[in-house]
Amino acid sequence: MGRPSKALLSRAIIARAALDIVDESGAEGLTMRALAERLGVKAASLYNHMAGKDELLDALSELVNEEIDLTPLGHDDWRTGVDAYARGYRRVFLRHPNTIALLARRRVEADLQLRGYDALLAALARAGLPPADAAETAAALDYLVLGSALETFTAGFTRPPAGYRPQFPALADSLEAAARRGGGPTGLDERGFELALRLLLDGLRVRAAETPS
Repeated sequence: MGRPSKALLSRAIIARAALDIVDESGAEGLTMRALAERLGVKAASLYNHMAGKDELLDALSELVNEEIDLTPLGHDDWRTGVDAYARGYRRVFLRHPNTIALLARRRVEADLQLRGYDALLAALARAGLPPADAAETAAALDYLVLGSALETFTAGFTRPPAGYRPQFPALADSLEAAARRGGGPTGLDERGFELALRLLLDGLRVRAAETPS
């Protein structure tokens, strides 16, 4: 029997399988053994392509970051660009929320990650922010995007809004009013993100205007 025309495994194939496992089973489900079983190989075969779990997470990070669209950051209007970038960035992690626990505290080394931060900081510099302010803004956007993708405010309240009366009347009033605005189970979460992003961008416009040229 001849040799297969192409390798059964590659770094990209392994990373995609790892991402599928994390999406389906959470961060705790990603082990080299589980990954080998997913790919139908022995765990030892993985080490021909990955030195270990650390390199696997680097490859998974690259795969997720490939989905983040950086083109809005080149927009002539910085606010339009940053707004579109932040929404797209959040959509990626809403698709892959289980990766946040794996990636959020890791070193930033993947080329696509570094390119993304560089493009964002360049856009903020064009907005008139000094480098230190731009760095703080990039951190704030990370907190907003990743936090909103990881946490659901709405799902934490499991009772019907009226069920919080009479002990918590302000909570009941607010949840009832939010429900009337519609949007289904994620409506309040979506509006909360939109409000936070709008307030952040409004504040940046004021701060940039106040910065001496």
